[in-house]
Amino acid sequence: MLKEYRIVQMLITAAGILALDQITKFLVVRYMEIGQSIPVFGKYLEITSHRNQGAAWGMFQGQMIFFYLVTVVVLALLVFIYKKEARNNFTAQLAITFLFAGALGNFIDRVLFQEVVDFIDVLIINYDFPIFNVADSALTIGVILMIIEVFITGKGDKDAKHKSHS
Repeated sequence: MLKEYRIVQMLITAAGILALDQITKFLVVRYMEIGQSIPVFGKYLEITSHRNQGAAWGMFQGQMIFFYLVTVVVLALLVFIYKKEARNNFTAQLAITFLFAGALGNFIDRVLFQEVVDFIDVLIINYDFPIFNVADSALTIGVILMIIEVFITGKGDKDAKHKSHS
């Protein structure tokens, strides 16, 4: 019963992340011109309408077929890992949920518009961080959670070792 409840929790979490991502992108596209900025916290946080036909930091510009293929493989791999490796591991499940929702959010943009809508514009000290979106944030959180799980808590390994010795 707990397993089914946990799956429902993760589906609701993924749907919430995806909805927030798509709604915020829709609002930016609908109400802002490309390049327009709205200060939120002075020059340190702005909502800036931007489009990206590549990946992080603008890499692989215009390589849509590459992104379609990689994203489909990654999404399938995440489902596989969730089912096989993360069954009894909340942190791994949460990490995979964030990774899945983030990848799917940007995939939707690429399929519908052949570009990704970015809008969160952050200045960290003197570094103007590349503009990103909610899906990118979910991907980052997912990676951080997975790093914590694999390298810091090591919970996944302990669970597997414990079961194999039982």
